[in-house]
Amino acid sequence: MKILMLVPFLPIDQMSGGQTRWYHLIKLLSKKHNITLMSLIKDNKEKEYLPEIEKYCEKVMVFKRPKSPWTFRNLFLTAISFNPLVVIRNLSLDERSAIKKELTNNKYDVIHAETFYVMPHIPKTSVPIVLVEPTIEFSVYQHYVDNEVSFFFKPIYLFDVIKLKFWEKFYWKRASRLFAVSVEDKKIMQDEIPGIKVGVIPNGVDVDYFEEKKVLRKFPPRALYHGDYKWMQNVEAVNILIKEIWPVVRARVKGVKLWISGRNVPEKIIEFSKKYNDIEISESLKDNRDAYKAASVLVTPIMSPGGTRLKVLEAMASGLPVVSTPVGVAGLGITQGKQALVSQNIKDLAEMTINVLSNKKLAEKLASEGKSFVSANFDWHSIVSRLDKAYSELLE
Repeated sequence: MKILMLVPFLPIDQMSGGQTRWYHLIKLLSKKHNITLMSLIKDNKEKEYLPEIEKYCEKVMVFKRPKSPWTFRNLFLTAISFNPLVVIRNLSLDERSAIKKELTNNKYDVIHAETFYVMPHIPKTSVPIVLVEPTIEFSVYQHYVDNEVSFFFKPIYLFDVIKLKFWEKFYWKRASRLFAVSVEDKKIMQDEIPGIKVGVIPNGVDVDYFEEKKVLRKFPPRALYHGDYKWMQNVEAVNILIKEIWPVVRARVKGVKLWISGRNVPEKIIEFSKKYNDIEISESLKDNRDAYKAASVLVTPIMSPGGTRLKVLEAMASGLPVVSTPVGVAGLGITQGKQALVSQNIKDLAEMTINVLSNKKLAEKLASEGKSFVSANFDWHSIVSRLDKAYSELLE
């Protein structure tokens, strides 16, 4: 089968959750199908990753987008049009032209789009379109506006949420087959558009990859938060962890450290950490396993909907106990107290973190149950086979 795949960022393993997802999908799909990949990039430095991606694709084409969403052009076009900022920022006329040319000159069986905001690049075509929504974007931005934006600016931001919701639903309807990454996201889609058919293609994890590397646990023990902080969900969660959960843990468990790792760590978080000798920052680790396997517990107080939950799956595959909110483990089918400790309450999350750090038997039980759970339910091979089946059903 010949597949044209469109993604907003280059598929790079161990980068952001979405990029990791796309990398594994392409890697496994390429064993049976011919893939042409089109992606946006912010600068030419990203081209260093192309050789790895090209191993699995027949052709890879990249197109520039602005480094920052807050350019004058982006803000002006958002203000004068009914397009939301996320669409304006990720729209490339060069990519739109290239896709039109590609569809004219070559016969494709399926167009696979990841995120609704790559859809404006697709011209009118008879080729069936599979759209996967890794995140329900309007719900993420609605949460941000409700909780972070001042009253004075709320109307401006809310108008962008309205535009975002309109176009997201528009492109859901345009797709030949529509997929969410969790049952919870599927329900949101069907509540918004009654009767729409939505499948679920969840995220996965390469259990063998996380199992094969041996890393010593750090001492003193570390409570870890790991993520890409260009996403507002991670920024909100790490602020809750540092300012509301960690002071309780610090007072009750002596000698432990809070470990913030990942990419694009906000300067405010770095400056705040300098006030305390028990908060450690590690930015842009080359191997995520070095964080998951060296820590003693992953704490993810995620309150905002959306996101891929890959950090939870990777932590479990690494044998790291997890403490999380229900939103942080949404769509994974986790049983509270068995594969992870889960609560919406901040005080409970602090107590759960203290329990894992203080109770070796509890930590070992959660680690064992979590690893078995992801191995049985979230192996990439079984997930890609679902997608492969969806392609075949669509063509039939």
